[in-house]
Amino acid sequence: MTARLADIAAQAGVSEATVSRVLNGKPGVAAATRESVLAALDVLGYERPVRLRQRSAGLVGLITPELDNPIFPALAQVIGQALTRQGYTPVLATQTPGGSTEDELTEMLVDRGVSGIIFVSGLHADTTADMERYDRLRAQGVPYVLVNGFSSKVQAPFVSPDDRAAMQLAVTHLVSLGHTRIGLALGPRRFVPVLRKIEGFQTAMKERLGLSPEESQELIQHSLYTLEGGQAAASGLIARGCTAIVCASDMMALGAIRAARQQGLHVPKDISVVGFDDSPLIAFTDPPLTTIRQPVQAMGQAAVRALLEEVGGTPAPHSEFVFMPELVVRGSTASGTKRSGSDR
Repeated sequence: MTARLADIAAQAGVSEATVSRVLNGKPGVAAATRESVLAALDVLGYERPVRLRQRSAGLVGLITPELDNPIFPALAQVIGQALTRQGYTPVLATQTPGGSTEDELTEMLVDRGVSGIIFVSGLHADTTADMERYDRLRAQGVPYVLVNGFSSKVQAPFVSPDDRAAMQLAVTHLVSLGHTRIGLALGPRRFVPVLRKIEGFQTAMKERLGLSPEESQELIQHSLYTLEGGQAAASGLIARGCTAIVCASDMMALGAIRAARQQGLHVPKDISVVGFDDSPLIAFTDPPLTTIRQPVQAMGQAAVRALLEEVGGTPAPHSEFVFMPELVVRGSTASGTKRSGSDR
């Protein structure tokens, strides 16, 4: 306990006696000092004593496009936990086909008096969408943070993985295994993360294999971010002679593996597949999936920090916090072969 008091006192910049008074609920401590001690508890990862836990500081909305893709529940969990630790109650609002739109969900959350909103892969990521909706939200005095997909037209903090670097990691890995015919399967072109992945892919293909943007463009297939979408995109890329496919989501990668098997090809002996996200349970697929891991924990916590700073009266900068992804090598990638049916 003494060591803990010393740590908290050092973090808060107060005496151990002051920390003790706060933890024991004693009077005679200034409100600002008390808050400093409680903040130090949070920073150091200590649980606040039950009697000091605030009742809900308010609601914070979290809008996601859907929950079928495991990356969205994973992000929602990190964001929800970070909000709860700060005394806020997360309200998850999910778009479903034929259900409420992002605008309707936003209106519903504002009507309920939320302290702020975190948008994950929302219309802000769609280059064809009208960004004025976010200006109107700002005019209503509702703070918000946007995850995945940057727009220069929206005055708010953004949190993103480095999509360009992700493609560099994937292509470099596959080239090191001897692949020269590498395909890219991703979602519709109008989305910012898609455009950035294309840019990173084409740069990597030029640097590693000497392919011009026009040559690598022939190895890019757009589809939907679903298992079926990945299957359709991979079928087209396999027909173009690709021995490796980089996919823009793990769900698409599972579809690519299915497409390969339907054509009698073995993954990874005949064709290598790389996913994107490192979704929960993806390490246990057959074969375990090589993928680019999104830094979900760091991104979720950064989104909450940026939002609560603004809720607390510190204007959030119009900037993008970009997080470096990580290549996780498992069993779906191997040395390149010329699919002739012979063993390596």
